Amino acid sequence: MVKSQARPDMRWARGTQILKQAVAGLSAAFAAQRLQLAAKAALAAGLAFMIAPLMPGAAANYPYYAPLGALVVMYHNVAGSVRQGLQALTGLALGIGLAFVLVNFTDPSPLTVAVFMGVGVLLGGLPRIGSGSDWIPTAALLVLLVGGSNPDDFSFGYLVQMGVGVAVGIAVNFLVFPPLHLNAAAESLDELRRALGTQLTDMGAALKEKWPPEHEEWSRRSDELASAARSVRHLVKEADASRRANPRRKLHPRDVDLDYRNLRELERVTFHIQDMTDVLSDVIWESDVPYQVPVQDSGPLADAMTATGELLHSYRDTDGPAQRERFETARAAVEACMAATAGREAEQGTVPASESILLSLHRILRALRPAT
Repeated sequence: MVKSQARPDMRWARGTQILKQAVAGLSAAFAAQRLQLAAKAALAAGLAFMIAPLMPGAAANYPYYAPLGALVVMYHNVAGSVRQGLQALTGLALGIGLAFVLVNFTDPSPLTVAVFMGVGVLLGGLPRIGSGSDWIPTAALLVLLVGGSNPDDFSFGYLVQMGVGVAVGIAVNFLVFPPLHLNAAAESLDELRRALGTQLTDMGAALKEKWPPEHEEWSRRSDELASAARSVRHLVKEADASRRANPRRKLHPRDVDLDYRNLRELERVTFHIQDMTDVLSDVIWESDVPYQVPVQDSGPLADAMTATGELLHSYRDTDGPAQRERFETARAAVEACMAATAGREAEQGTVPASESILLSLHRILRALRPAT
């Protein structure tokens, strides 16, 4: 086939319509979750501040630390709230203890404060302390600066009120519509399948167009597909984490293990489609590559790509038997292409790229093989 010497300018917009729709959908979901989180944070902070004056002794003099504790634990899943709360309180206790060592054994000075802050940062590297690492030097410094001449009362009030806020925040996140992110994960898997299917069908169409093809957006999607796969992995992990310690999980059962299996399959498919995209782009727009697609291979390859792309598109809208039928159609198209290209000799000094593309299609079908 005749090649054009100019590859499409990679500096131009790399987005495609289907991926833009996916991003827009995820952005909308994120905005809704953020509003819900903000409302629960406001409720938890208000409740914590209302309860704070009821604490015993000197703790009642420091009510403003209770809403701070509530905000610290306001995470987008219940298990995360518990983890952050425990880590923050652990960091506070270590920081307060560090400040007491400084107050009882030496006088605060620029040198001693610097040394103890450094020790606090080092303690932040302890295993499993997580977000509590930031609270160690912070708590120590607050005891020194705010506690003044009465560090005992301040330390007691600080730790108790933060504990009150942490408890209230966890309770609010647990009781008030605890978040489940299952729908976002399921939708992201479907969006990725459709994006991969669109990529294959677009490449199949390019093989049947006059070269260089009029539609070239597909050649700029490789990085976007990889980014989409990473986003889907993040969302599946978030869905899994949101189920832990969540009372709503029994009302919304979902096989997250199946989501992980589907994710791994789609990640493999993404890798192979990226490879096909790079190979076909080089064949069309690069003149110094030692491989090409023979003109007589373009039709069978296009049919195989299109059938595999339609298989990916079908997962959301078809049932099991229809998906198996689509799979058999795609496999037949790939086998027909293999038969059509078998034994064909390449031009002198070149390697047929058809074999690389067919190998990728075969591996894609192996990843998508329906359960028997």
